[in-house]
Amino acid sequence: MDTAPDPPMWTVADAPRRLPVLGHSVPLRRAPLEFLSSLSERGDLVRLRLGGKDIHLACHHELVDRILKDPRTFDWGGPFYEKTQLLMGNSLGNCPYRDHRRQRRLVQPSFRLDRIASYAPVMRRELDAELRSWRPGGVVEVNDALHAVTARVGAKVLLSTDIAGEAIDRILHCLPVVMEGMYQRVVTPWGWLYRLPTPGNRRFEAARVRLREVVDDIIRRYRASGVDHGDLMSGLLQSRDERTGDALTDTEVHDMVMNFLTAATETTATALCWALYLLAEHPDREARLHDETDRLVGDRPLDHDDLPALDYTHRVITEVLRLYPPGWMVTRVVTEETELAGQRLPVGSLVMYSTYALHRNPRLFAEPERFDPDRWLPERARQVPRGAMIPFGAGSWKCIGDTFAMMETVLSLATIAARWRLRLVPGTRVRPEPRALVAMGRLPMVTEPRQPGSR
Repeated sequence: MDTAPDPPMWTVADAPRRLPVLGHSVPLRRAPLEFLSSLSERGDLVRLRLGGKDIHLACHHELVDRILKDPRTFDWGGPFYEKTQLLMGNSLGNCPYRDHRRQRRLVQPSFRLDRIASYAPVMRRELDAELRSWRPGGVVEVNDALHAVTARVGAKVLLSTDIAGEAIDRILHCLPVVMEGMYQRVVTPWGWLYRLPTPGNRRFEAARVRLREVVDDIIRRYRASGVDHGDLMSGLLQSRDERTGDALTDTEVHDMVMNFLTAATETTATALCWALYLLAEHPDREARLHDETDRLVGDRPLDHDDLPALDYTHRVITEVLRLYPPGWMVTRVVTEETELAGQRLPVGSLVMYSTYALHRNPRLFAEPERFDPDRWLPERARQVPRGAMIPFGAGSWKCIGDTFAMMETVLSLATIAARWRLRLVPGTRVRPEPRALVAMGRLPMVTEPRQPGSR
């Protein structure tokens, strides 16, 4: 007679370095990536204290998978998503389960594969304009340059009219201020500090209000024109639920726009910066990338149809997303009493997982700190446990823009590699800076032109 397998024997532990009143806010503020990554050695589920509340950190990939695949029980919530609502409101990226299915149905047509493919020329034009400004032997602050490119791409995918020109300058100025302010509000347990009229608080609030005004003005102008521009904004405004005839409200469109601009700018630019840095540090991997782009690209422009042939480039980006995933810390709130790793969790309990820590767990990835694009060769990728690699989430909550992000990042990296070799300016120190994403500081690089076949 067949018998059911024994249930897992989960280990549960308390995180170290807890302080009275402060809980674990100090290590989470000072070195959150290192601190969270160290906790998998403690147990499969680890208790932390933040803001006067216990938070259960899921360190085992099967527990993380359960959280992601059961959004009814483990709903959006917790300190991170409460703070992101300051920028993105109740958008698809952070709305509760009760709203998510409706919004996903309305937004999904704007992210169909054929529509995403049509955005490739926009990406190419903006990147070409940036690369034409580079000079042999010059120094480019790559982080700033690529954030400006991806912000312009996001704006022009969103807005195909001249409205984008003026709006993007304001967005570029305000968005980093707001994102930095949101992160500080997540890791600091005393909310009253951010109600004080300090220069930083005033700067944050002014930037947040300005962003709202810019986007609301764009929505009004699009509504008034009644013209379908074939862009993402037009798609959002005209989307209708086939079953109910329901449409997105102006408030929902505003929140979706902020969600998209944030993700389109930060995710792609940050991944590209890490890719260029890691390739400069690993000349053998860089040489393989150049071989692929020389063979497939040459001097011609890349398009969506080239993606299947850019196999090594895709592996490079996949490995970058493993090492420096976009959503490095995610919180959820329990909506009905449940258990996780044998622990009873009442309604309102907070759970958390760290994609950064998960992707660097040595039990899941051999030599996890090593930059190894070939770990994503098919025969090796099959050895990665299901649910262990989740840079864009999983299940019904998986990022709706993941295909867009991968297309832009892969095509952009291949285009840069075909024309330029980038070298770190001597003395440059690069280290992960946990913000809304795993960002980095300044990245000055020397630009060396290259011809197909050159090394």
